[in-house]
Amino acid sequence: MKTTFKKISLLVLFLVITINSSFAQYKQSELLFGVAYYDEYMPYDRLDQDIKMMKEAGINCVRIAESTWSTVEPQDNVYDFKHIDRVLNAMYKANIKVIIGTPTYAVPTWLVKKYPSVMATTAKGQNQYGARQKMDITNEHFRFHAERVIRKIMEHVKDHPAIIGYQVDNETKHYNTAGDNIQKAFVASIKEKFTLDSLNSAFGLDYWSNRINNWDDFPSTVGTINASLSSEFSKFQRKLVTDFLAWQTAIIKEYAKPNQFVTHNFDLDWRGYSYGIQTDVNHFDAAKALDVAGVDIYHPTQDHLTGIEISFAGDLARSMKGGKNYLVMETEAQGFPQWVPYPGQLRLQAFSHLASGANMVAYWHWHSIHNSAETYWKGLLSHDFQPNPTYNEAKTIGKDFQKLSNKLVNLKKKNDVALLFSNEAQTAFNNFEFVFNTKYNDVLRPYYDALYKMNIGVDFIDPSVNDFSGYKLIVVPVLYAAPDELLERLNDFVANGGHVVYSFQSGSSNENVKVRSSIQPGIINKACGITYSQFTVPENVSLKDDPFHVGAENKIHTFMELIKPTTAKVLAYYDHPVWKEYAAITENKYGKGLATYVGAMTSDKLLEAVMKDVVKKAGLWDVKQNLEFPIITKDGINAEGKTIRYIMNYSDKPVEIKYPFNNGIELLTNQKYVNNELITLTSWGVKIIEMDKK
Repeated sequence: MKTTFKKISLLVLFLVITINSSFAQYKQSELLFGVAYYDEYMPYDRLDQDIKMMKEAGINCVRIAESTWSTVEPQDNVYDFKHIDRVLNAMYKANIKVIIGTPTYAVPTWLVKKYPSVMATTAKGQNQYGARQKMDITNEHFRFHAERVIRKIMEHVKDHPAIIGYQVDNETKHYNTAGDNIQKAFVASIKEKFTLDSLNSAFGLDYWSNRINNWDDFPSTVGTINASLSSEFSKFQRKLVTDFLAWQTAIIKEYAKPNQFVTHNFDLDWRGYSYGIQTDVNHFDAAKALDVAGVDIYHPTQDHLTGIEISFAGDLARSMKGGKNYLVMETEAQGFPQWVPYPGQLRLQAFSHLASGANMVAYWHWHSIHNSAETYWKGLLSHDFQPNPTYNEAKTIGKDFQKLSNKLVNLKKKNDVALLFSNEAQTAFNNFEFVFNTKYNDVLRPYYDALYKMNIGVDFIDPSVNDFSGYKLIVVPVLYAAPDELLERLNDFVANGGHVVYSFQSGSSNENVKVRSSIQPGIINKACGITYSQFTVPENVSLKDDPFHVGAENKIHTFMELIKPTTAKVLAYYDHPVWKEYAAITENKYGKGLATYVGAMTSDKLLEAVMKDVVKKAGLWDVKQNLEFPIITKDGINAEGKTIRYIMNYSDKPVEIKYPFNNGIELLTNQKYVNNELITLTSWGVKIIEMDKK
């Protein structure tokens, strides 16, 4: 039962290679419109009635079983598959496809009673039973029983014709597991990278007598004050997630058919809704073991609906698998009370997912649960199971998905702009929140949001992406920790004609979170042509003469670097009696390209203006950019080789625009559109145009 972490990692590497070689056979042929369905939670038997209502709504896929370990295995090695069986059989009869989820993200009571160590030990002590996702995903007892229940389910369902794919676990993270077993495994991983002397030097452990002079004296990372050590531990914890998902995927692939996929529903950092890069998972690494990336996307609606979270999470999910289409495993129907959609919003949201490259939109969940922690996270149906305005609107979505599936499935996108994110930079920068007064995602999101509002398509890349040549512009928010090699590659990208825009504190420290002793911002000085040695918290600071013409939004806040140009052109100086000699925003010609550096936190409107200037200088401004938020447009090439253009109105008012694209047919109405004619989008409206070839 007991296996070393090193052996597990080597096994996982082998399995990822083997698994990936088998995935080429999967190809999705139609749009999926789905829901999560839990027969186990129903207050009475209504499966036939639910299926009837699903068919009326155009639902053609359900996800089941992913949260029901204690139902499937009510006692140790005692199994009950009646709910799975009856749903599979009923869905197959109704021609509704099924995705089976492994039930391992919420452990049963008997397992914890038998093996209390299953509950993760974190910096706050050992978790108590109750909430989901409180276990140690490396624990030998958890692994043994998780594998057993997965195999029992797979042995039981593997030949059922309703199943099109499998979901491994659910929104997996490392859950801050940091017990003795984790600490020992971490030390073993450190030994593979460092000697004691090189570790002490790289991490600066002489400070406050943190120096480690014997491996047996290696302390728990739980109490560390060393950002290098804590960041390295966070990287190790993220790898636990990567290995865990690859391990589950390998088990599933022993049973899955060649035409069935394996996916996982990744989530984002959470601010009451999906927001920014996930701190606890390396999405790019974890997705390698999967056939197709899945994602859970939750976002504000009503007056706060912008589509940004839909686009952000979709672009990230698409980028996880090198531009391949992805599945929205969960998104809201009604959700929280504040998320109940206005008329038209559910449709707009659904087509917004497709516009970013999704091949499935699935709601969490079909029905609303009558008791439990998520009683008022409502599904497509309310607690009375009766048709409601949200369900009735879903019926129009299902109908249109069926009608247009062959036109909209497998939409391929090619973008000229990439946003470079880094989990290592994220954890390193967040270690110093008390200094910078902000967190990584608070810096990254405004850059993405600005591009979204200008209708600039974006891919996400991380430091593992070696070839930047396919992009014209790379946006680099707060790349606080990075190896020399990555920064040199970015310099070369500029020298070869690319454009880069950096935020403050990019290039500050190396990959071990040791601040560079060279003049800041270190290696990227070559391309940026600036220096600084001081930074401060701005008070009553703006930009001199409002150079980006944003009026009352000409504001600096939270953090500012005191920049001196060497070869750079100053685009903006600070307007402040003391700091007025220092630059805030610069640009520098380097080789054939251009590097822009934004040395402060700005208002959102100011950053949007800066990014508009960057986009124009990168030669990326075209007719799409003349349509600005709340009009959002996205496009891609469909399976027929034709360009599909989505035009969406994220506003509660009708908007009239001059149609700036090639002539085409609007697929929802069959209406012809001609270049430059005036067209009207209703409030929260969407048009989908199959464009004529030039």
